[in-house]
Amino acid sequence: MKKLIAIGLAVLLFTACQQEVRYTQTSPEIDHVKAAQADYLKGDWESYLTHYAPDAKIFNNATESNPKTPQQIVENWKVTLAGVSSYSILDDQQAIEMVIDDKGETWVNFWGVWKGTYSDLNKTFEIPIHITSQFVDGKIVKEYGYWDSSPVVIARMEFEAAQKAAADSTAIPVN
Repeated sequence: MKKLIAIGLAVLLFTACQQEVRYTQTSPEIDHVKAAQADYLKGDWESYLTHYAPDAKIFNNATESNPKTPQQIVENWKVTLAGVSSYSILDDQQAIEMVIDDKGETWVNFWGVWKGTYSDLNKTFEIPIHITSQFVDGKIVKEYGYWDSSPVVIARMEFEAAQKAAADSTAIPVN
């Protein structure tokens, strides 16, 4: 009888100590985010879209009142990256984790540095980024992306102002 009680207590103690994993740095969802990033870096937009649920909502530097669809995001990336001669996410400046929050939702958080060269500006930019993606049934259903693109915007405005000034200085005045 003592053995039976001891075994019962051991089982109870073992199961009581078991905790649900709520945080990890390795998971299928993390692999999924890495695959989506690889597709983004290759410009493989067809494959990129497969990582998202058809009705996914994406908020890149946007509030909940202004969601975009994955297709709209791809169109935005195509326009945004048109003037970029090369871009990457720096390998040595990345962190990624998966968490299950108090509501039981699965999220993957990514922090990194995007590096891109704009050939017309003859400038390279390094921009810190944070992206958090919610998963349901192996697909991204909601995503928030945050980064400050103002250095690129300012450089573009300065470039365009310099071009306009150069064009104005070479114009022949009309009397």
